[in-house]
Order: sequence, then structure tokens, then C-alpha cells
Amino acid sequence: MRIAIVGAGKLGLKVINALVGGDHAITVFDTNEAVLNKISNQYDVMTVAGNAKQISLLKEHGIESFDFLIACTDNDEQNIVIASFAKKLGCSKVLARVRDPEHMNQMDFIMETMNIDHIVNPDLSITKEIYKYLVEKYTLTNGIFSSGKVSLVQFKVNRYKKLIGLSMIEVSKVLTNMLVVAISRNGKIIIPHGQTVIDANDTIYMIGEKSEIVELHKKVHEKGKYTNLQKVMIIGGGKTGFYLAGKLAEFGVAVKLIEKSKERCYYLSTHLDDVMVLHGDATDTTLLEEENLDEMDAFVAATGFDEENLLLALIAKQRGVEDVISKVSHQSYKDLIEKMGIDMALNPLDIVASTILRYVQGSKKIIASLLIQGQAEIMEIIATNDMKLANVPLKDVDLPDGVLIAAIHRGQQVIIPNGDTKILEDDKVTIFCLLSDIGELEKLFTARKAFL
Repeated sequence: MRIAIVGAGKLGLKVINALVGGDHAITVFDTNEAVLNKISNQYDVMTVAGNAKQISLLKEHGIESFDFLIACTDNDEQNIVIASFAKKLGCSKVLARVRDPEHMNQMDFIMETMNIDHIVNPDLSITKEIYKYLVEKYTLTNGIFSSGKVSLVQFKVNRYKKLIGLSMIEVSKVLTNMLVVAISRNGKIIIPHGQTVIDANDTIYMIGEKSEIVELHKKVHEKGKYTNLQKVMIIGGGKTGFYLAGKLAEFGVAVKLIEKSKERCYYLSTHLDDVMVLHGDATDTTLLEEENLDEMDAFVAATGFDEENLLLALIAKQRGVEDVISKVSHQSYKDLIEKMGIDMALNPLDIVASTILRYVQGSKKIIASLLIQGQAEIMEIIATNDMKLANVPLKDVDLPDGVLIAAIHRGQQVIIPNGDTKILEDDKVTIFCLLSDIGELEKLFTARKAFL
């Protein structure tokens, strides 16, 4: 496919890195020549220096022959205009990153009027994941698998204590025909391998044939546990805080939103219903104490600063808040997060990049997908003969550490694979993948190169 990426910022680079090496011809547009030079030295892509709002520039580079244009500059209006122009000039599919809540309130109108195929919003994507974690916690997932024969169960391992201390190889002997596909440990999602050992505080995700998973679900389900969310404190009144506060308030949660900027507080208080907006610096622990931090059911740190978010999350955890969530943009903090014991850490860049990739890939390969705690993705694909994944034993496939082949649905048969299993054409394959490894997984979807 021919793909145009407009904007070589953090998101643009994330998408480039994921798509390079796949079966794509990529052209990157940006006004910063220095950035483009770095990209051309690092990646096998074509670069174009200039403003993609110029119709002449898009025409010059044959935008009508492109399969996708992804507009991901830092400016909403620019992204909307560029995507609209490209579509009008003949680009097959166009996608724009849009963040402003005012735009999101009229998203359908914008998409219809400007003829944009898809809009992504990092802050709204994060909000959905946090909301799902806090409000829609459920333990049994049936609906994402097209066959209806495979299910996923999620549960705290202390509900099935005989698994504690066992390796994955040992677990497979206790729960036959099932597979642990992911472990949530101290706020971090782990894709397990044979020697990975289950800890007492882990939450595990297990996949298998539907009837067997349903029986396991009956044993581990905690009735009523997730129905008592009443009080949530959110730090940071930016776009993520704004979206989340509104959504939780609609659900009936008592929300306290703390924001440093007095001007921003005024905006929040006039645009949010049933939300207590407080002006103050949350790093002042006295303020947190005065606002009864220790009485909160959940705490969300969503400022624009990773260090501040992590500090506040640690304070909340030490004060006994059950669910502590932090927005963290830098990958370098991954190990630190695990040691801190935060319940959920979300990287907006990973989430929106995954959304973009799913859209680009979807029509060809992906038939269903679901994010897991905003850090990993479970997806179902239809295998083709030419995929690098197909027709070879899985033990001979160079799978990244963050990728796991979880199940194969072939005809009426559900296969929990081992190293000798081969993926065949038309198999429906269930895959777990850390968002940080999505790019590597993309390369396994590509066709083998033919030798002449």
C-alpha cells in the first residue's frame, strides 16, 4: 500500500516505525527539513519538505494514487483541511488526528462535510480505556471473537489459589486446553512465556474453548465487586481530565477534578455538569488530605507531566486508594511503574498509534480487536498463505517477546497452539500483543518476498 503520513512528530514517528518493513511505500510530509533528514537517514521512506495544505504539493506527489493519508500534525484544523483536500484529490482513505473537545462535539458533521473517513483522538481513546477499567470491569469476554467458540476470562489469581507460584507450563497441566495470554502485574501488562511464574497479586487473562472458559468463570467470578464506584479524584484538567470527568459524572460518580490554572478551571466549571472543579496544586499533599484522598475509590493522574503523574499516583497508592491510574508518555518509565505498584499506566501515544494501525490494516487482516488495560491488544486475524506467520511451526517464527499466538479457529475446531502448531490459510488466529510491539507484529503480517 501507498501511505502518506503528514506530520513527523512523536505520533508520526510512532506510526512510521510500525509500518516500515511492512508491505508499504511510505511518504512523509513535514515542514521541518532537519527532522525529515533524520527520518530519511533512519528509515526507508520518501520525505517531502513542505506544507501539505498546498494542493499543488499533494498533486505533485500523486496523492490520488495513495491508499491512505494520515494527518497527524499538532494542529487540529490543519489535519482536518489536509485530510479533506487529499480525499477530494482522489486519495482512497484519509484519517485525521483531532483533539479539541469543541471539534469532537461535532465530529460526525466534520467527517461528513469534509469527507474524512476516520478521526482519532488520543485523549478520548485514553478516556475510554480508563472508563472501561473503572466502570465496565467484567471478567468474561465472548463478543470480540467472530467464531463464537473462543472466550476470554479475566480474574484475580487469588480466586484460584492453586495457580499461585506455578509457571505457564505447570498452569497448562492444571487448566488443560486453556492458555494464559496476559498477566496484569503492578500496573504492567506482561505477555507470559513458558517459565513465567504467577504471583499472588496477579490478574490473569485466560483464553480457551467457550464452554470450558464459562465453567472457569463460574469458579472465579466476584459478584458485585465492581459495582460500587462512587468517588473519583482526577488531577489535571486537560483534555483527558475533561473527557473522563464528564463521562464518569454521566455514570453517576462523584468526581473531584483538581487543576492548577484558574483560567482552565473556569472553562471546566462552565463545560462540565455535576463535577466539582477545584483550583489548586495537587502536589501539595495538604490539599489532597483536605479533599479526602483516602476516601476515594479511584485516583487518576492526568497532568501533562509524567514525573508529576507518577509522584501523585504513588501518594494515592500509599494512602490506600484501591484503583490508581496514571497517564505516562515516556517508555523509559515502564520498569519504574511496575516497582511502584500503580494499577494502570496508559501511554496515549501507544494507544492512538494502535488505533491508526488497526484502521490501516483492518480491511485486509483484522476482523476484531480489543485493548487490554490500554497496554496490550487482543486481535483476531484471518491468515493468508503468504503471511510470514503461515505454514511454519510457531517455534520457527521469530515472535517478539510481546507477542503471543493465543488460539486458532479452524473449521469447527479450536486449537490452543504449541511450538509445533502451524497456522494455515483461512485460519482465524487470536493474537495478544503489547502495544509497544505492534510494529513488529505488523511485519509478520506481510507477505514473504518472492525470489526470482
